[in-house]
Amino acid sequence: MSALLPTYQRHNIELVEGTGSFVKDTQGITYLDFMMGIAVCNTGHRHPYVEQRLKEQLGQLWHTSNLFESSKQERVATLLTENSHLSHAFFCNSGTEANEGAFKLIRKWTQKTEILSFSQSFHGRTFAMMGATGQEKVKEGFGEMVADFKHLVFNDLSSLDAITEKTGAVWLEIIQGEGGVIVADDAWLEALMKRTKAYGVKIVVDEVQTGIGRTGSRFAFEQTPLKPDIITVAKGLGSGFPVGAIITTAEAATIFTPGTHGSTFGGNPLAMTAAEATLDLLLTDELLHEVQEKGNYLMRRLAAELPETSLHSVRGRGLMIGIEFERPVAGIVQALQQVGMLVVSAGPHVVRLLPSLFVTREELDLALEKIKQVCQQEVMV
Repeated sequence: MSALLPTYQRHNIELVEGTGSFVKDTQGITYLDFMMGIAVCNTGHRHPYVEQRLKEQLGQLWHTSNLFESSKQERVATLLTENSHLSHAFFCNSGTEANEGAFKLIRKWTQKTEILSFSQSFHGRTFAMMGATGQEKVKEGFGEMVADFKHLVFNDLSSLDAITEKTGAVWLEIIQGEGGVIVADDAWLEALMKRTKAYGVKIVVDEVQTGIGRTGSRFAFEQTPLKPDIITVAKGLGSGFPVGAIITTAEAATIFTPGTHGSTFGGNPLAMTAAEATLDLLLTDELLHEVQEKGNYLMRRLAAELPETSLHSVRGRGLMIGIEFERPVAGIVQALQQVGMLVVSAGPHVVRLLPSLFVTREELDLALEKIKQVCQQEVMV
């Protein structure tokens, strides 16, 4: 009997070794990993540059406190802000923590309690972020949610009429990852930007899954008309090490002052070393262009070669790809494991592909063949 609380529906696989796009389990079985810890290992498993930088830091210092200066935090904050239109960063340990911090910042900044989020969104599992999330399954059994959040229909123009002078912020994902890899429409985002500007409403973009190169740009919002006041990042920022960040404007620095927010482990030397090395690798025009090209190549081939009888659509940006099927995909996920490939679902009908951003063309072709093989076996249940 396990001593762990049963909060996860685990696969009967224990992974013990990984390099690049491949992992190995305790039975010695090798898998092509198109899950990457759910968009965490954007540099792949154990990238040599990140690994070497971490080894060096392990021999120096592991933890101090945020009561002391940190040149490592300064360097990572500079990399994040110089690669966006924003100017200040705060470091924490996860995407949920980044979103919680953003929630506090919005409340103090705007002095308003109404925040508009969207159906099928996902922003985390702390109590406030359950309230922000537009999926009832996350909230079941926990009683009344934090009352600040109202949920609008994603990609629906008429929903934007709810944005008024009473609204503190609009909170959204550019691509709803957990909600089914749903891409925000540019015309809708343009209307959202116009309406928020008219009423002086802040925009918070949750880039926890889409950020740090995943969609073929540094942040997904760069491919849209939006200019957010706050972005939150985590997952891909640390190549597997726990790290999250709030990135925001100079005005916010007059709101989040000493004593208003904090984190014991946030921005520790190991996390900052991993983040700096990760950003060195991923925030280059060459790499981002390759991510776009690889994503377009894979989506084009998936749409053309998967059986029309079972396929509903292929969508996404960069290397964040959703394959929607006519039937539930639980069987596909299991069958792909049987042929040596790891993927994750995004709702009942969508298989999500989240490979390393350094994935090769050969590995993309191998993934395509495995997906075709499973689809042809008609194992969907």
